[in-house]
Amino acid sequence: MVSKEWFDEFLKELTQKLGGATSLVRAPGEGLWRNCGMTERDNVAVTEVMAAKLAPEFWRSLRQRLETELSQEQIVIRAQEVIPL
Repeated sequence: MVSKEWFDEFLKELTQKLGGATSLVRAPGEGLWRNCGMTERDNVAVTEVMAAKLAPEFWRSLRQRLETELSQEQIVIRAQEVIPL
């Protein structure tokens, strides 16, 4: 379990680096998956950032750091273009 303080610091870091972030950790989702015939369960938190530039190296480095810090096999960071309407 990751502490609220960890998420608060993570949001602060993203805000300082990228100008803002939104975290949906107050109501984490629940992830289920099958592993060797057993059902595994985990809490899922989503953090969203809107940035003007993609900066793949920054995100790749952040993903690797988070996988280590949070002892996760894989952290998903995805990018999508946003067109303001």
